[in-house]
Amino acid sequence: MKKLIPTTNEIKITGAIWIENQDGSERFLGKGRIQLLELIIEHGSISKAAKAMEMSYKRAWDLITSMNSQATKPFVVTQVGGKSGGGAIVTPEGLQAIEAYKSLQARFQAFLAQENS
Repeated sequence: MKKLIPTTNEIKITGAIWIENQDGSERFLGKGRIQLLELIIEHGSISKAAKAMEMSYKRAWDLITSMNSQATKPFVVTQVGGKSGGGAIVTPEGLQAIEAYKSLQARFQAFLAQENS
């Protein structure tokens, strides 16, 4: 395959992938949001997930609210109080979104690898 850009330097094509609404005004899913969902699964808590990402609790909540409002069904639901306190759960729709994004990311990485070979 012919190189896209002839150069004497070692270069590679790279990129990131995310999903946004049609007009591009609001992001829906990307690497950071997927990481947040995965950390909520791991910790069972939005607060602990935010802390693990060195993110404010408010920022984490804003991202969750954004995803939940754009999805047909919420990706994260919270549980209030109780003996052991509240918590957060990633829903089956959220789990499906994680898998779909990871599949898309794998195809994107394969594309980049092909372009860089």
